[in-house]
Amino acid sequence: MSRPVYVQEFPTPPTVGEVIELTGDEGRHAVSVKRTSVGEQIELVDGHGTRAVITVTGVFGKDRLTGVVDCAANEPASRPTVTVIQALPKAARSELTVDLLTQAGADVIVPWQAGRSVANWGKKQDKGLAKWRAAARAAAKQSRRSRIPEITPVVDQAAVAALIQAAPLALMLHEDATGKITDQPVAQVDSVVLIIGPEGGISPAELDAFTTAGAHPVRLGPEVLRTASAGMVALAALGAVTDRW
Repeated sequence: MSRPVYVQEFPTPPTVGEVIELTGDEGRHAVSVKRTSVGEQIELVDGHGTRAVITVTGVFGKDRLTGVVDCAANEPASRPTVTVIQALPKAARSELTVDLLTQAGADVIVPWQAGRSVANWGKKQDKGLAKWRAAARAAAKQSRRSRIPEITPVVDQAAVAALIQAAPLALMLHEDATGKITDQPVAQVDSVVLIIGPEGGISPAELDAFTTAGAHPVRLGPEVLRTASAGMVALAALGAVTDRW
């Protein structure tokens, strides 16, 4: 059975034999929801690559436990790293999109206010970002990741073009593309930018701006995928042809 995973900031790198305390929301979940008991092993991750396996030595009240570190390590980031520029989906699929991208291994997720996005965060950007970051944190725990994807502030077309120009390789999913991911040197670069359009598709103006900036239009297959699932499928394709998996 897999060990439960909880997020815990480490002031210093954990060492074998060190006693660590888990409190707050994570401690409450471990004690009151998961009913963790003395002698069980759990995993603590800091969201930045550090993972510690601890054996629980004490449970106190409803939201606190202590444990001794059995082993700890800093897990390197996957290569190439992948930054997903994700057009804002409809509200009903917004957090699901982030959940799927996190499960599939995205390193950075950039919310993009595309021209054809149905959603418009406007003055609600802070609320939208908070929901995306919470979704990424929960999905990282569920998928047992030691790294939680960074969720950046919302960007516009000009900022997307700038990210493309700065990237060693940028791939833009488009239904009319003739190229494939396997046509690109994805295994020879350290980082990849992946652009996912909205429900209404990438507009002609955006397509022109992004290809001019250096993005390569690619097609995943004969089917047209939802914006919520396209990024996950693309990340899986990248994992299969690089050392990410």
